[in-house]
Order: sequence, then structure tokens, then C-alpha cells
Amino acid sequence: MPFTNNAQATLQAVNEILSSIGQAPVTTIEAQTITYEDGTTVEAVINPEVAIAYETLLQVSREVQAEGWTFNREFEYPMLPDVNGHITMTSNMLQIDLSDTLDNTPYDTVLRDGRLYDKIGHTDVWDTTKSYLVDVLWYQEFPNLPQVFRDYITARAATRCAIRLVGDVNLTQALASFETWRRANCLEYECNEGDYTMFGFRRGDGFYSSYQPFKALSR
Repeated sequence: MPFTNNAQATLQAVNEILSSIGQAPVTTIEAQTITYEDGTTVEAVINPEVAIAYETLLQVSREVQAEGWTFNREFEYPMLPDVNGHITMTSNMLQIDLSDTLDNTPYDTVLRDGRLYDKIGHTDVWDTTKSYLVDVLWYQEFPNLPQVFRDYITARAATRCAIRLVGDVNLTQALASFETWRRANCLEYECNEGDYTMFGFRRGDGFYSSYQPFKALSR
């Protein structure tokens, strides 16, 4: 199993997961090649707990990001169909859909075979002479995530690893409680960064800026 991401943030997260389940920390999560005196090489055997912790971290990261947060959600992103007329979901996308705009009202899209398919027109071939506005959920590499989300993903991965590798009910409950606290930090971050109001999101020129009581103090 190859390991290619040796970023410090990822290594720290894996070590936190390992310590949560009573395992010793490691200095690298990459597979290493050992060269003997006769010139032969062999791939170093990775501790299975390290492999599980790393893969669980990546899996949980993808799951959490797929929920859709301010840092990875982008509205009305222009995409031009390829030469075959396809609007294709790339590897760094978790979700894609046509934006809710006036120009897109004639379409009703779903994702089929990794491409946007129009259920009204019964086709996945689009006009190659113009771009279309889509809403996208982007997948971000773990080290590029905001700190609170790295913390939450690590805690959630630790809970899952405890279930898989340890099976101690008390340990699992303790880790789950810690996970809940870290998710609350993510929700606070989301509320602060998302500029949410009772009138909707900060999108487009039609956004209504509601009264904010704290501004009265600066008058």
C-alpha cells in the first residue's frame, strides 16, 4: 500500500489516532525501500495499525468534506463542456450540479457516469460554444483544511479506529464525546465564515445585509 502524503499535519493526525488507541507514534507514514549490500531492494513492511489509521483518516476526511462547508463549497462556477460536449466531474470534486440560475431553469441535472445528465433533454451532451454555471463541492487535501476541521476529522477517525481495532466500549464513548466537542467547533467556524443570516447566504448582488446589533456600538 503506497503512502505519498507525508505532510507534517497528516503525520501529526495519524500519530494522534495511534495514541488514542494505545499505539506508539511513528516518524513517517510513507512506505520505505530498504537496500541491502548486494544491491537488492525490498519494500519495508508498514505497521498495519498505521495503515488503518492513515486510510481511515483519508476516508473520514472525504466523508466530512462531502457534507459541504463554506471552505469547499463554490457557487456558480463556470464550466465549459469538453470537445465531446460533456461536463465531467473531476477527481477533485465531491459533488457538482447546475446552479439555480435563470439560464439553467430549462435543465434538471443528475450525475451519471461521472457526467452531468439532463433529465429533461435526456442527454449528457451540452452546447460546447458556451459555459455553464455549476455549484461544486471541492475535495481538499488534509493539510489544506482549516485547523478546526483537521481536528474534527482526526477525532472522528480515532473513534472509528477504536471501534475497529480495540473494541473497548468505554474508550469508544470517551473518543466519541471528544469528537462531538470538535464538531461543535466546526459548526462555530461555519457560522462565522459563512455570513449566514435569516435572509439567506451572501450570494450575488441581491443579498440583503441584515442589521447587526454590534455595529450600533461603533456609531
